[in-house]
Amino acid sequence: MAQALRPTNGAGGLFATDGKSHPLQDGLMAVTLVLGVLSFITAWFHDLHLLSSWAGLLGLLVGAYGQWISETTRERFGLILGLGASGVGFLLGMAHGGLFGGVID
Repeated sequence: MAQALRPTNGAGGLFATDGKSHPLQDGLMAVTLVLGVLSFITAWFHDLHLLSSWAGLLGLLVGAYGQWISETTRERFGLILGLGASGVGFLLGMAHGGLFGGVID
């Protein structure tokens, strides 16, 4: 139980348990979150299906790569939120017309 009693290093922020900076992983997390929010919000407007589907697809790809190279719980948590929002936005964008502009009436 000695592991449970060791002091935590506060450097690096919430859940950054290794105390190192990860600029690439943090950047991928931020891009995934921005694309996810953009995709999720624009998915609720039928005329913006091109933006929501492409932003969702890019968010899924960037988030998947970010998950592959992530190193801390904080990065994985942000990536999962972004991936979820990107997925919902992508699927709703596809349902409203897709990546190439087909309109379903």
